[in-house]
Amino acid sequence: MIPFLDLKSINANYRDELIEACARVIDSGWYINGKEVAAFEKEFSAYCGSEHCIGVANGLDALTLTLRAWKELGRLKEWDEVIVPANTYIASVLAITENRLTPVFVEPNELTYNICPKNTEAAVSRKTRAILPVHLYGQLADMPTIMEIAEQHKLLVLEDAAQAHGASLNGRKAGSWGHAAGFSFYPGKNLGALGDAGAVITRDETLSQTIRTLGNYGSHKKYENQYRGVNSRLDEMQAALLRVKLDHLDEETQRRRHIALSYAKRIRTQKIMQPVDCNTTMESIKNHVFHLYVVRTKQRDALQQHLQKLGVQSMIHYPTPPHHQKAYECWKQKSHPLTEAIHDQVLSLPINPFMSNKEIDSVIYAVNSFFEK
Repeated sequence: MIPFLDLKSINANYRDELIEACARVIDSGWYINGKEVAAFEKEFSAYCGSEHCIGVANGLDALTLTLRAWKELGRLKEWDEVIVPANTYIASVLAITENRLTPVFVEPNELTYNICPKNTEAAVSRKTRAILPVHLYGQLADMPTIMEIAEQHKLLVLEDAAQAHGASLNGRKAGSWGHAAGFSFYPGKNLGALGDAGAVITRDETLSQTIRTLGNYGSHKKYENQYRGVNSRLDEMQAALLRVKLDHLDEETQRRRHIALSYAKRIRTQKIMQPVDCNTTMESIKNHVFHLYVVRTKQRDALQQHLQKLGVQSMIHYPTPPHHQKAYECWKQKSHPLTEAIHDQVLSLPINPFMSNKEIDSVIYAVNSFFEK
């Protein structure tokens, strides 16, 4: 069986470095808010082309704490509207509702699945205060246009960059476009920890300090609590492991692009929509980091069953859109036809950066053989 994602084999490539990083933390005797966190924050903010990085417990907290900080700073208030793509993972929406803000769903661009600027502008109302674009599958949303809309209407922009470590547009990386960005380092991400971890990137020093305080029980100074905060900190061990993997991120990304290019050129069917086409070149996809390689077909379920029979594991990201989840029954009557079609039809193929060429060939053969029947 070709696994969709084999984290054991990925991390095995860096085993000695990871063990050395673990030993360094153990031997230091310092496990929270120490040198490893400070070093990773410095390295990752530089990698993203920004000034401040605040390590937090996970990607959801990165988004939630940023919105909370803007509320504490008076830049948002309860029930303000935040525009968000309807076809995102539920975490993007949870961060909004957890802060008693109002998500406003917009349909995506049908080719990229990222938030559509035209639909975004149409959704702006007198209650709109922020836009939360999601860089889905590893490709940046149209950030130049999104930032123009935000500037015109004086809106905050929070990038959900959980799937876009190292993705870029016009020479600027994910995390450096908006007023802030949330990253996840969940183990399956392109830059994955060996447990939960996340970070916020921003150029705003006041926002940075506020998020750091909120994530430290609301304390800016020991035993003094400025806010009713939470415990959401990146720990030393995960920071040390992330430093190892950050050094290899660009190399892994290039391999992901190679796999994507192979799929694009060799999957021969008009009945499946791919993220890139057969005319794609390595130069043309240099900004995409391919966290996922997602194809779309009305025969999704049958294709997945066929792949499974041929020993290829695939995944559905995501079967149910947020507005149809039980958690948000208040929106069950809402209709976003394109979003619902996407969730019914997308399938993610394996794109492990350590896949062998033989495994890549097997995935391509399996997909092609389904449509040739």
